[in-house]
Amino acid sequence: MEWRMWMYYYSWNQWITFFFIYSFLGWVWESCYVSIKSHRWVNRGFLRMPMLPLYGSGATIMLLLTLPFPGNYVLQYCLGVIGPTILEYFTGWAMEKLFKMRYWDYSNQRFNIKGYICLTSSIAWGFFTLLMTYVLHPPIEHFVLNKIPPVVDYVVIAVVGVLFVLDTIESAKVAVDVGKALEKMTDIRAQIDDIQVQLSLLKSQAARIASEKKEAAIDKVYAAKSSAKITAQDAKEEAVQKMAVLAAKLEELNLNRESITKGMSIFHRGLLRGNPTAASERFGAALKELKERFR
Repeated sequence: MEWRMWMYYYSWNQWITFFFIYSFLGWVWESCYVSIKSHRWVNRGFLRMPMLPLYGSGATIMLLLTLPFPGNYVLQYCLGVIGPTILEYFTGWAMEKLFKMRYWDYSNQRFNIKGYICLTSSIAWGFFTLLMTYVLHPPIEHFVLNKIPPVVDYVVIAVVGVLFVLDTIESAKVAVDVGKALEKMTDIRAQIDDIQVQLSLLKSQAARIASEKKEAAIDKVYAAKSSAKITAQDAKEEAVQKMAVLAAKLEELNLNRESITKGMSIFHRGLLRGNPTAASERFGAALKELKERFR
């Protein structure tokens, strides 16, 4: 019990080291798991580095909550359910607000809350907490505390920390770009749908007007037939002109939509490929289109 209580008081650099280690291990787990399900390699995550900060943060929270209660498996399990679940919910909520989509989605799972969290995931967090606390963490703790000289640890933290911050900033920019692209594509899709409706209405309206004017003219003298013919022709030409304008606008919109996808870099594409379960309520159709294009 004494060594368990002692291990709760890590130094600041050791906590950061644990965060980086568990972020990496989380990336390994998620990438392998999703790759097996997808039958192809998936570089899972938000960052370009092989790290998933959600797992590093979750592991840190698990340790902070559970290590003060060594041997109390029930309490540790409950804390392991509650802490990471709250973290997962607010992280998912914040990322969707900032980047316009959920980077993980539990909507197809029972007992989920807005797709951010679900009961099965929360239950798994609890079991993972016990597994990490009693199986995974002791050897990692031994390695960090006894095998890494403090000077080396500081250097590694400094280098990895700088790369991590830069990667986070650049990845956030890429995610914002993807969110903007989803908004633009959704707006373009709405305009295209509106134009297609207008084209359909114009075609039917032109045919109806021409038919009505022709029938009215037939009831008059033969001289009026010629005039009605011209009137119907004028209506038809006017409709054709309007349809030509709409068709040109439609082509322009389609070109704009193509330019959005062609303008995306390998990092934009990698972000979408690395998050195959990403979803969006507002921009679902646009997100599906992007995924299919970059699959």
